[in-house]
Amino acid sequence: MPRYLPKSIVCLREGYPARTLFHDVIAGLTVGVIALPLAMAFGIASIPEHVAREAGVSPPAAGLYTAVIAGFLISALGGSRVQIGGPTGAFIVIVYGVAMKHGYAGLATATLMAGVIIVIMGLARFGAMIKFIPYPVVTGFTSGIAVIIASSQIKDLLGLRMAEVPAEFLAKLGAIARNFSTFQPATAAVGFGSLAVLILVRRLAPRIPWGITAVVLGSVGAWALGLEVDTIQSRFGDIPGTLPTPRLPPISLEKVQELIPEATTIAILAAIESLLSAVVADGMTGGRHKADCELVAQGIANVGSVIFGGIPATGAIARTAANVKSGGRTPLAGIVHAVFLLLTMLLLSRLAGRIPLATLSAVLLMVAWNMSEIDHFRNLLRAPKSDIAVLLTTFGLTVFADLTIAVGVGMVLASLLFMKRMAEVSNISAITREFGEENDDIAAQKDPNAIARRDVPPGVEVYEINGPFFFGVADRLQDTLRGLEKPPKVFILRMRRVPSMDATGLHALEEFHKKCKSQGTKLLLAGVHAQPLMLLLQTGVDQILGMENLFENIDNALNRARQIVGYPPQSGPPDAAREVAREK
Repeated sequence: MPRYLPKSIVCLREGYPARTLFHDVIAGLTVGVIALPLAMAFGIASIPEHVAREAGVSPPAAGLYTAVIAGFLISALGGSRVQIGGPTGAFIVIVYGVAMKHGYAGLATATLMAGVIIVIMGLARFGAMIKFIPYPVVTGFTSGIAVIIASSQIKDLLGLRMAEVPAEFLAKLGAIARNFSTFQPATAAVGFGSLAVLILVRRLAPRIPWGITAVVLGSVGAWALGLEVDTIQSRFGDIPGTLPTPRLPPISLEKVQELIPEATTIAILAAIESLLSAVVADGMTGGRHKADCELVAQGIANVGSVIFGGIPATGAIARTAANVKSGGRTPLAGIVHAVFLLLTMLLLSRLAGRIPLATLSAVLLMVAWNMSEIDHFRNLLRAPKSDIAVLLTTFGLTVFADLTIAVGVGMVLASLLFMKRMAEVSNISAITREFGEENDDIAAQKDPNAIARRDVPPGVEVYEINGPFFFGVADRLQDTLRGLEKPPKVFILRMRRVPSMDATGLHALEEFHKKCKSQGTKLLLAGVHAQPLMLLLQTGVDQILGMENLFENIDNALNRARQIVGYPPQSGPPDAAREVAREK
């Protein structure tokens, strides 16, 4: 199916000119250099030390496995030409929490389940739905994640002598404060020195990969000065020089049921970040990604990552942007990046073990700063109060509660506010009096179907709904008859500006019909579009209202009203236009 045909195959069919091949290889190597320290740092930050020891897992190796396996599969099978996949900072918080609660085996099972969920989302064509997640929600939880990542790196940045860092934000700050006096000057010097290198390189030489530069200089500096600092090797042992034997995590029905919330959160977060990254890439290259194909690839990549001892993966916005800026234009760049990481792990794992943990903490602090989107956060604080409420609620719950709760509450709050705004846009107006008293109204005169150009007989009221007729508007219809001094003989509800109607709107219409009937008022509908008409037909409400009382235009409805109140029919204006377009 074209929808699920990977971009790698599309590019192969188009052919690979030597120039494109050269640029892709250079871009892949560049991104590989950028991804190397990040993959290890994300792995270390995602898996608690005691969990790693109990499971016999090397956290930095888990990050590398993810970057290699998931990075390869996302590029080979994905729907974007330039997407770079792997472990990302957005996952640190949720992955750390799952590992703390369920151990590495539980994390692996949740990731496997998430991969299956993402594949199902792609096959169900959910790709287009991800874009409906409101911007304040995305900014709120990414900024909150940035705060949590930054707070979790203080221990290794300063070399604090303390037990496992608590997962909860306030408990974490309390533990850091109690143990602040144990900081190691040598470790702090390496950490802040690495952070200074990161800032200077980004500001003075932005084209140079800042992560690997800080890692190399930090490692060489600590070794040359003979500083006693914690390294990857001293904390976690040697990084394996090969990929592990592929195997599935232990799975039980009870564990699967227990991990459904965590797996769903991982799946949603992976889908959101990967598609946001693909959208960013489209903006930079002028291309167009296949959202559903990308989701399927992301799901398969997460399954593959777990089989090889990795952690959750998704599209990485920063590495994808670096790929585009380095000249990458096809999935080959992402594949080269994964192969480079694999070769580095096979050949240089012993050297990688000497990287100071304080340097990796500095790298993660820079990642957290980039994720915080401080400018966007500040700009949103000048948005409407409702958007500010969504932003701050999502941010606060992410930091002080839980990412799953934050995203869920943020989405519900944003949805409720959207419904409120839609209800404010949709309205029911009494156009009989509104236009009937001001026949010189300019807008009415320009509208060939305006009530102002028609004779409405006594005893007939014409009201119009503007906008979708959904549950946010339904209650207004219930109050309409109460606002009239005397029930009319005929009530025409004009629906030419109602493109759609939901079940609540349909129920409100039924109740309104009953109310009209009890007061001796005949209800007529004019300008009924295809979707509302089909809903009426499917539910049998057309039989309740009477098909003879449903009209495509206002003139036919007015003639039916004249017949009821005892007036002769009239022709509409000669320039009257068709009000609705019925589907064939």
